[in-house]
Amino acid sequence: MSALSTLRLAAWRQILPTLALATLAGWLAERLHLPLPWMIGPLFAVAGARMADRDLRPLPGGRQTGQWAIGAALGLYFSPEVVAQLSLHAPLVIAAALGSLVLGMAYAFILLRLGGVDAPTAFFAALPGGASEMANLADRHGGAVDRIAAAHAIRVMMVVSVLPFALTFAGVQGSDVYVPLARDVDAQHFPLLVGASLLGVGAFKLLRIANAWVLGPLLGVALATLAGVPLSALPPWVVNGGQLLIGCALGCRFSRAFFRAAPRFMSVAALTGAMSIVLAFALATLLGLVAEVPLSTLALATAPGGVSEMCITAKVLQLGVPLVTVCHVLRVVVLTVGAQWSFGIFRRLVAV
Repeated sequence: MSALSTLRLAAWRQILPTLALATLAGWLAERLHLPLPWMIGPLFAVAGARMADRDLRPLPGGRQTGQWAIGAALGLYFSPEVVAQLSLHAPLVIAAALGSLVLGMAYAFILLRLGGVDAPTAFFAALPGGASEMANLADRHGGAVDRIAAAHAIRVMMVVSVLPFALTFAGVQGSDVYVPLARDVDAQHFPLLVGASLLGVGAFKLLRIANAWVLGPLLGVALATLAGVPLSALPPWVVNGGQLLIGCALGCRFSRAFFRAAPRFMSVAALTGAMSIVLAFALATLLGLVAEVPLSTLALATAPGGVSEMCITAKVLQLGVPLVTVCHVLRVVVLTVGAQWSFGIFRRLVAV
């Protein structure tokens, strides 16, 4: 057996137990009626096993596959009627995105003062944008990419762990007036759904736009839906499988060594992660005073989690899926485009 074959066999000996554990955890979480069972179950099970020094590995390309499934499912909500209603909430969406940028700069000051890191690392670790995009931007300014990725992983896990349980405990009931235009699986039109989603991925990859595997399918399917193209829904097991793969990818980021690398920074990152949840809810409450939108929907729309994680939470809990999706998409755009400009302001402020 060649060295390459041996390496592949060793990898699958880590991947298959990961998938088996995640599937069992998702099934048990569903039986226990936990919120977002097919993401939260695998996330906690895999992270727990990793913390116990189990050598697990996510499926290669699994996170991207999961993001594709979620993006395609979300795109089916964007009918002409829904887009017309969303246009009425444009000021709300813009305010939520700009509020995230301001709050991110506040977290950066705390990380800088307490975390024992330099300004680029503190700023890009605190900004609630995509982990890979923030790490790439930080690398250009000399930031510590590994610590930035770690801080984002901690924050996303905290948000995914806390918010669905909090909404469920608060007795929030799914009563979404928004429904996907295609609700039945149709074998005849399923290829059109896949084709539209992959065209979106290809366009985003060609233009080198971040989050291509979730935003690409979302845009491709949304445009097809807007154009009146008949599409199929995604089978529920595909959406659940997408959540499972994302949960595995998130859970595999954690290990004992992960927290031993820089305990002081990790502790402060966890503190700012908790603060980001509380202050994002405060922002949602303020926005709720001027917008006729349920607070539960606004809480998801302003939450500092990842696009795919927060949007699938809105879908599962039936809480304003299109509005939550648009808010998170615009937040990613604002944070990615405005990060370098706002970092210049941050660096001048800390130098004073």
